[in-house]
Amino acid sequence: MNQFTRNTLILLLGLVLGVSLAIGQGVLAEKPASRNGGLPLEAVRTLSEVFDKIKNNYVEEVKDKELLDNAIRGMLSGLDPHSTYLDAKAFEELRVGTTGEFGGLGIVVGMEDGFVKVISPIDDTPAQRAGVKAGDLIIRLDDTPVKGMSLDDAVKIMRGKPGSSIELTIVRKGEDKPLKLNITRDRIRVKSVKQRLLEPGFAYVRISQFQERTGSDLRKAISKLKKENKGRLKGLVLDLRNNPGGLLDAAVSVSDTFLNKGVIVSVRGRTEDNKITQSARPGDILKGAPMVVLVNEGSASASEIVAGALQDHKRAVIMGQKTFGKGSVQTVIPLGNSSALKLTTARYYTPSKRSIQAEGIVPDIELDHLKVSRHEGNGFKPLKEADLSHHLDNPANHDGKKDKKKAAKDKKEKDPLSLAKDDYALFEALNLLKGLHLLSNR
Repeated sequence: MNQFTRNTLILLLGLVLGVSLAIGQGVLAEKPASRNGGLPLEAVRTLSEVFDKIKNNYVEEVKDKELLDNAIRGMLSGLDPHSTYLDAKAFEELRVGTTGEFGGLGIVVGMEDGFVKVISPIDDTPAQRAGVKAGDLIIRLDDTPVKGMSLDDAVKIMRGKPGSSIELTIVRKGEDKPLKLNITRDRIRVKSVKQRLLEPGFAYVRISQFQERTGSDLRKAISKLKKENKGRLKGLVLDLRNNPGGLLDAAVSVSDTFLNKGVIVSVRGRTEDNKITQSARPGDILKGAPMVVLVNEGSASASEIVAGALQDHKRAVIMGQKTFGKGSVQTVIPLGNSSALKLTTARYYTPSKRSIQAEGIVPDIELDHLKVSRHEGNGFKPLKEADLSHHLDNPANHDGKKDKKKAAKDKKEKDPLSLAKDDYALFEALNLLKGLHLLSNR
């Protein structure tokens, strides 16, 4: 590397890191230290030397920009799993992703022990339909081993033209050997809020991730449920399972929907700009009706903010499995060349000043992953008073046979155990809601 190129590299590094350097005949003279302590000159010399060796000795010619971009990525990847450099394309994809439409398989991923770890599959996406689960470790992408690959590179391979396919080799806890899943890529359009009535008066709302419109969409969904129910709701199950998070503002908006007052979340970083406290405004959309929040190990970040706030204010019962434990805040800092840094700038704390980082939210009621089925018994029907010969009729029942037929028909049309078979955790949440409603009325 010639002296001009070396000096240019050192000057560029100085500008990137916000320091001033004087360069003379290959010797660095340090100006008065900045408030951050100045630049470690020995490390810069080493970086300059490595740059020089790669340029002159690598088996193939490498462009300066590529080397510098990789150096930036290296600086960020060594900090934590969530800080990263976003080139122009990745920055645009991030912005599009927060609005709810992007291309890919439909999984939120991180890195663990050199492999890609699935934080959660997104609802109604190719990955979820193929059977990808939270906690899966992806060890191969088609025939390419993931070990040693950066997360950005792995994500680029998984993304592609809708209609094209990719084979994921997955290691899953409890499985004796790796699983191979062939998945067809698609355009991912995420509707972050879905709702339905479980039974008259008891509602269910699912939030799959936190986007710009999630707070307003949630309030619209609850209004629709009230209209469908023709009156006030008796209780609500809020499902945050496998919700990987998203925008902090959206998490605050969702929490505020159910709280009348108090702190929702506090954010604490090194600078004053990164010290924020968000509080609720008056107005609980459910007017105090009981709530159960479902979480699991795939509930992360913004999901944990909501669960933590509602738990600390005793506004909801948290049910399920211990959450993922991502208690840090990432700030996207645009750069001059249409790229950006996604940098961890703070930790967030629940209203009771709990840090969730690497700990997660512990549910009030813990549930294991279970599947249930009806016990068929020995074929003999239990004997009841109504089965005895010449039993006395209930005076309130003027047409016992007719009412019996109606009850049998209603039971056949609505199997009380169908929900338990499909979703045991939701079945338990509904039962708890009913109990809380009965207690509140008494």
